[in-house]
Amino acid sequence: MLRIHFSSGDLARTRIAEEPDPLWETVLSLQQLREKSREPVLDGWRRRRCARGGRALRTLSPLMPSRGYFPDFLTPAEGSGGLESGIDAVLSTPRRQLCGELELLADHNPLPSEVRRLAEGETGALRRLGRALRDYHASVLEPGWRDIASRIEGDRRHRTETQCRLGTEEMLRSFAPLMGWQSPVLCADYPVERDVHLQGRGLLLVPSYFCRRTPVALLDETLWPVLVYPARPLCSDTPAAPSARLAPLLGHTRAAVLQALQTPRTTSELARCTGVSVSSASEHATVLRRAGLVASTRQRHHVRHTLTQLGDHLLTGVQLGRIPPPSASRHHGRA
Repeated sequence: MLRIHFSSGDLARTRIAEEPDPLWETVLSLQQLREKSREPVLDGWRRRRCARGGRALRTLSPLMPSRGYFPDFLTPAEGSGGLESGIDAVLSTPRRQLCGELELLADHNPLPSEVRRLAEGETGALRRLGRALRDYHASVLEPGWRDIASRIEGDRRHRTETQCRLGTEEMLRSFAPLMGWQSPVLCADYPVERDVHLQGRGLLLVPSYFCRRTPVALLDETLWPVLVYPARPLCSDTPAAPSARLAPLLGHTRAAVLQALQTPRTTSELARCTGVSVSSASEHATVLRRAGLVASTRQRHHVRHTLTQLGDHLLTGVQLGRIPPPSASRHHGRA
């Protein structure tokens, strides 16, 4: 679980990134590429499989494992200003930071000699890294950049409009069930237990086309706090999210609770994920359980909630079957 702790000053300094960040998209798309993601942008790259893309992959892959840690210097804040600004910042990384972050990467991943030369700040290795970042962007991201930027802009507009009309706290609540806001803490599922204290610096929220499952934060807490999260699919080309479809039936909070239970959760985890109190989460879970949508089991001092088959089908829109054909005296053919 990731917990980001806010003060009132942090709320005033929290904002959404104004432009797509090409370096974050580089790292996250490369991870998706190795996971056989069905993203259209990556499907096009697989079909072309050009030599430039292959060389870039050989250089970048050891630095960007598909799971776990990757170095913070690969996604500098300057990346929000465009690809060249970001690459210039990467190549200007202090040698001490290069060495420290690549040593941390080596703790869990065997690294080739090229990466060791990079850790030493060798000029040639840095130039090859810069060239690989440019080539990867040109061969993988640039052909589909319009779609990438369009989705990110749609999400950014939605969040900023919510923030302008209703305030930062309501904007943070809009992330449910991906993240839960329970003042003064923003929580999200995360591979490790981690607490981040903003200490008056605020938070930069970066929507990403390729981010999946959980948000991503920088490891080095001396850097400006950044949280990268999956951008919402555009309404024009994607069916409405289950919580949006079910909100008129269940209410917004209860629909968010139901969607959050696609992952089994305790009552406390459910409260953090959806941004409600523990008592409110328990009440919503009880109503959903009585409706046959949720099952609850006690495990020592906790109650764990999971979707039933009926609840899962309601979320995914799968039909459970049809009622037998009516007799001639009835007028309605479906339930």
